Amino acid sequence: MCWESEFFMKIKNIIDDGFNPELVETALFDGILEFPIIEKPNKIIIPDKMLPFSKIAQSNDYEEGLVFYEPDIEFSDVLRRPEHYLEQLKKFKCIIALDNSLYVDSPLTAQIANAYRSRAIAHYYQKNGCYVIPNVRWGDERSYTTDFLPERFAFLGLPKHSIVSIGTYGCSQSKEEKYQLENGLFAMLNELEPEIVLVYGSMNDKIFNKFKSKTRFINYPDWSTYKHSLKEASNGHK
Repeated sequence: MCWESEFFMKIKNIIDDGFNPELVETALFDGILEFPIIEKPNKIIIPDKMLPFSKIAQSNDYEEGLVFYEPDIEFSDVLRRPEHYLEQLKKFKCIIALDNSLYVDSPLTAQIANAYRSRAIAHYYQKNGCYVIPNVRWGDERSYTTDFLPERFAFLGLPKHSIVSIGTYGCSQSKEEKYQLENGLFAMLNELEPEIVLVYGSMNDKIFNKFKSKTRFINYPDWSTYKHSLKEASNGHK
């Protein structure tokens, strides 16, 4: 093999390894961006509690729902080697699809790539026996409207009339964040018409009360709030 062929083969391997095409070998795709589709589950499973991926060592309760609502660095190895965690994740009652960040100040291509990556790994886990609840993450208007792109990539590949999950932890502090949360939530409910929406983190009444007639919201405290409530309850019984 000549050196040029060896060089381009190495480049091809780097690209292939980066996007893990084997994750979507059996996937169906949605939209012109071809996001892998997460299938609608045969039955809806609702977890009693949520456990962040980084806290797995602190619990052996596989009846919990496993979530990735934390900084991406906490689950970066799952992004790189999703197959390495398959058997461990299959033990859980359900897992919420990875919550890759869609920072509004990131290049649009990076946001699209992160959304795609979340779907690809969710499809891989689903086809290999995990009960996967789709995670919906949007950024600014470019992700959840057609004002800038011909399709709403924040919702591509996600099932309608089913169960989805969203995370509000750390995403509803400023006026701008609240604006994007409310408008993205409105767009998501209209697009997917979910039966149930799991909410990890606080639920601002001024935002969520407007939409309670559209779906059933089930709220879970973030990990810090949950642990603090347990500590308070424990102290109250002393």
